[in-house]
Amino acid sequence: MTTRHFLSLLDFSSDELLALIDHAIDVKQRLQQGVSHTPLKGQVLAMIFEKSSTRTRVSFESGMSQLGGHAIFLSPQNIQLGRGEPIEDSARVISSMVDGIMIRTFDHERVITVAKNSSKPVINGLTDHLHPCQLLADMQTWIELRGNIQGSSVAWIGDGNNMCHSYINAAIRFDFTLHIGCPAGHEPNSDLVKSAGGRIKIFHSADEAVRQADLVVTDVWASMGQEQEQEERLKVFAPFQISGKIMKLANKDALFMHCLPAHRGEEVTAEVLESEQSVIWQEAENRLHSQKSLLERLLK
Repeated sequence: MTTRHFLSLLDFSSDELLALIDHAIDVKQRLQQGVSHTPLKGQVLAMIFEKSSTRTRVSFESGMSQLGGHAIFLSPQNIQLGRGEPIEDSARVISSMVDGIMIRTFDHERVITVAKNSSKPVINGLTDHLHPCQLLADMQTWIELRGNIQGSSVAWIGDGNNMCHSYINAAIRFDFTLHIGCPAGHEPNSDLVKSAGGRIKIFHSADEAVRQADLVVTDVWASMGQEQEQEERLKVFAPFQISGKIMKLANKDALFMHCLPAHRGEEVTAEVLESEQSVIWQEAENRLHSQKSLLERLLK
């Protein structure tokens, strides 16, 4: 049987993703009610972190524990990968000893290489190109609060980064319109934009992109690995800050999301982060539940 991986939202069909989210909501309710749910008893997830994280590590590690399994934290500093072992070799060896691999790294090609050489399911915990696990949590949050997102209008404001790319894939799979507001020269991958057809429209103005949006989303202006560009990016992205004034251009009941960590006063004001429209804490918690559903689907 072919090993199933989750490197991108596009690895699953629309129906499969909706089923994952439905199960995530059920898993969340069981946890809140204190109902034991341990379908992965005795199973092990290897977690390779070449990029540091708070939410990804805690959610996957807690998730495996709650499902009855175990997670192993691996960083380049404490395994041979950090001493020059080819990642293909590491993937072959690690996958022979565990039931699944989650990897969070920089270059997306490394995740693809791990998947090609792994005998067990591989999950993309984030790359510079995509962050599909976050989109599972975001879509779960929307569905819990608003129902089906099909036909809705989403505004992505900021850099055309990995989160923006994953929102493009989400627009394809969940069938919503995505307006991207970004500075010139910071647009998302053009091939990805083309693949989404008429669902995507790019603006070089935050105001235009946000108008009549049902959901407004942003992210930090300088991702990990771009720290040397921080000062320049602060100037370029300043007109794309999400403020109360910007949110008033969206629909009255629009929601605000951010994958966190957030830099208050940069990409978003503290006023918006703490507003009634902000659902960032529910969104962050849902990383746990949506990933538990994903782990069940791949490892069970």
